[in-house]
Amino acid sequence: CGKSTLGRAVLRLHEPTAGRVRFDGEDVTALSAGALKDMRRRMQIVFQDPYASLNPRSTVADIVGLPLRLHGLAKTTQEVRETVARILERVGLNAAHLDRYPHQFSGGQRQRIGIARALISHPEFIVCDEPVSALDVSIQAQIIQLLLELKDEMGLTYLFISHDISVIGYLSDRVAVMYLGEIVEMGPTDDVLARPRHPYTQSLMSAVPDVDAPGKHQRVRLAGELPSPLDPPKGCKFHTRCPLAIDVCRREAPISEQVAPGHQAACHRLSEDLSVRETAAGAQAR
Repeated sequence: CGKSTLGRAVLRLHEPTAGRVRFDGEDVTALSAGALKDMRRRMQIVFQDPYASLNPRSTVADIVGLPLRLHGLAKTTQEVRETVARILERVGLNAAHLDRYPHQFSGGQRQRIGIARALISHPEFIVCDEPVSALDVSIQAQIIQLLLELKDEMGLTYLFISHDISVIGYLSDRVAVMYLGEIVEMGPTDDVLARPRHPYTQSLMSAVPDVDAPGKHQRVRLAGELPSPLDPPKGCKFHTRCPLAIDVCRREAPISEQVAPGHQAACHRLSEDLSVRETAAGAQAR
């Protein structure tokens, strides 16, 4: 289970094999097909690939308007078109695009169509599955700003999936760091990124350039290859690449502990307050 798999499991686009998903007090994993359809009006997704996620044989009006028909939110074709036109305006497109097809749009415009489709049913929660990773850098900034504006305007909650730490730091309130399908650290974004406690989070943060001290920046390069998620290591899954690993890490999986208010991490050596960057620098000095 990776980040995208987790996001899809939350919506039951992938059926979870264990555990539960609760949304507004309801167990999503236990819902019947009919109840799940009603719940999905409130829970939507913006996919990573703006090219593959839109039906090339459907017009924008049909693509964005489909949730209105599925959930009975519009009674006539005219009502669907008028509602779609309004949401297109909100994401930076317009009514002139209603009868066009996906191949007639740029990548950034296609992602705006995907966002419009997610918004059309007035959801409360949206899984954003790396929605900008397939776009040019200049377009990424526009889409991120749009998502922020929509969050504040419509009172949305996002599960924003990304491997880009700068995007996470700019957009999120809380962050969860995953390694081989497990959350190893979670907490308020500012606290986790400024004071990472798990060795994997520390190694990720070491890859971010320090503009205040560029000459002193020490990047931690993890040894070895990423293990197969189908056959993960015993004990702590990170121990095969962790500069701080000791014997207990190879035998026992660590339990997540609170390291600050609302901030948790899963590491056997949390009490020692160690730094992988300092450990790497010491090893190089020797």
